[in-house]
Amino acid sequence: MAHPRRRTRPLPELHGLGLHLRPWDPSSRDDVETWLRGITDPEFQRWNTPLRPITDLATARESLRRGTRHDLEGTGASFRIADAGSGAALGHLGVNDIHPVMRLGRVGYWVLPEARGRGVATRALLLVARWALSERGLHRLELSHALGHGASCRVAERCGFAYEGIMRGAIFEAGRHDAFRDAHLHARLATDPEPPAPVPPV
Repeated sequence: MAHPRRRTRPLPELHGLGLHLRPWDPSSRDDVETWLRGITDPEFQRWNTPLRPITDLATARESLRRGTRHDLEGTGASFRIADAGSGAALGHLGVNDIHPVMRLGRVGYWVLPEARGRGVATRALLLVARWALSERGLHRLELSHALGHGASCRVAERCGFAYEGIMRGAIFEAGRHDAFRDAHLHARLATDPEPPAPVPPV
């Protein structure tokens, strides 16, 4: 089993369930534009508030560079989700804030508007969770989302992330850094049974 403290090689590419996941590339204009489009999407902003504003290509590129540094340090793992057949970008899934001693990581994801309703987040999370809890050597993955975000709750449940309770005032209100809202906490352990994989849409 891989030791979770530090990476000695780049993140892998993950294939399966009709998807291709690979690390984001800050030097790719297409990747930067996709990242910017995802982060500035109104539905994303309804439920998420980035710590640093991302409003243009320059701030989007710097955000991806920070993610790449975390990947290399072993404290993160950020994947671009694409359709396995067409290669079209579909969204993002990351394991963030990896704690090497506790072997803990926190999952975050988003899906582009045109890709919603196709089980993209569910399929991507199944692939990444399998990798993180086996090859990456983590013991626990946490997933939290704003109270009322039913779609994210359903993704967590389908991927075997048990509901553990409500965290009071745990995340920022939409578009604010001076107000907080409650969040659901879900988690999956390496010792939990793996849920059945869905059939990719045709």
